[in-house]
Amino acid sequence: MNNAVDVLVLGGGPGGYTAALYAARAGLSVLVLERLSAGGQMATTGTVENYPGFEDGVDGFELGEKMQRQAQRFGARTVLAEVREVALTESPKRVETDRGTFLGRTVVVATGAEARELGVPGEAALRGRGVSYCATCDGMLYRGREVAIVGGGNTAVGDALTLARLAGRVTLIHRRDALRASTVYLDKLRENGVNIVWNTEVKALQGDDRLTGLVLRNKVTGEESTLPVDGLFVAVGRRPETALFRGQLETDEAGYLIADETTRTSLPGVYAVGDVRRKPVRQILTAAADGAVAAHYIEEYLAGNRA
Repeated sequence: MNNAVDVLVLGGGPGGYTAALYAARAGLSVLVLERLSAGGQMATTGTVENYPGFEDGVDGFELGEKMQRQAQRFGARTVLAEVREVALTESPKRVETDRGTFLGRTVVVATGAEARELGVPGEAALRGRGVSYCATCDGMLYRGREVAIVGGGNTAVGDALTLARLAGRVTLIHRRDALRASTVYLDKLRENGVNIVWNTEVKALQGDDRLTGLVLRNKVTGEESTLPVDGLFVAVGRRPETALFRGQLETDEAGYLIADETTRTSLPGVYAVGDVRRKPVRQILTAAADGAVAAHYIEEYLAGNRA
C-alpha cells in the first residue's frame, strides 16, 4: 500500500478542498482529483456574497483558488484528471482516470450536483449575467428588481418566496396547470404577491451582456409573449454526479449518495460531502462543513485500520 495516499478526494469544490485542508493539517497524505478547475460549480459564480469573512463578497473562481492554495500549503496535492472508473470495495480503493490510476486508503466523494438547465437559446451565454440557479446565493443581487422563477416543485416555490422578500415583482412560470409542490404553498405565494403564469414555457432569453427579458409560449394556445425581467432563477431540478458510484454506494431515489451527518457512506472508508450527498441545504458553506466533518471521521477510521 506504499503508493496509496491516505485520502483521495474526488472533486475540487469547497467540500473537497476543505476535507483536503483538514486532512493534510492532520498529517495525512492527500490527493485531490479535479476535472476542470478549483472551486467546481462555485468557480462559475460571479460574486459570492454569503460566504463568511468576505464583507464585500468574493469572486467564486478566486475563492476556489484560495481554497486550493490553502490546502496545498499543508501538503495536499492536486491533479487535473477526469475520473472514468472507481473500485471502492478494493483495498486500497482504486480510481481510474485519463491521467492514470490512483489509490487511496480512504475516498472522499465531492463530485457535486449540476443544476438542470432549460436548454433554451441564450441561457448559456447569460449564466451569471441575469441567469441563476440558486435564489439563496444570488437573490440579494436583485433587491427591488423584476425577476422570474421557472419550475413548479418545492424548490421553485421556496425560491419564489425567498425572492418575494427581496425583489420587486416576482413571477413564477410553470409549464403545467398545477404546482408539483404542496398545495399549501399556493396561498403563501399569493399572500406574498407572487404572480403565477400557468401552462407556459420559456422559449428563449433576451439580452446581450445582461438578461433583459424572456420569450414565453403558452402551451395551450400557442401564443408567444415577452416578459421583461432583470433576473431569471431556474429551479427545474438538480442532477447529482453519482453515475460512477452506482452499484457500489447506496443512493436515494433521486441519485444522491446516502450519508448521514458523519458523511460516512454505505462503504467503510468512503465519505460523501457537499451537493452530492442527500441533505436539506446545499450551499458553499454547508459543503465546506461536510469536508471538515469528513476529515475528522477519516482520521478516526485510519487510526483503527492501520496496515
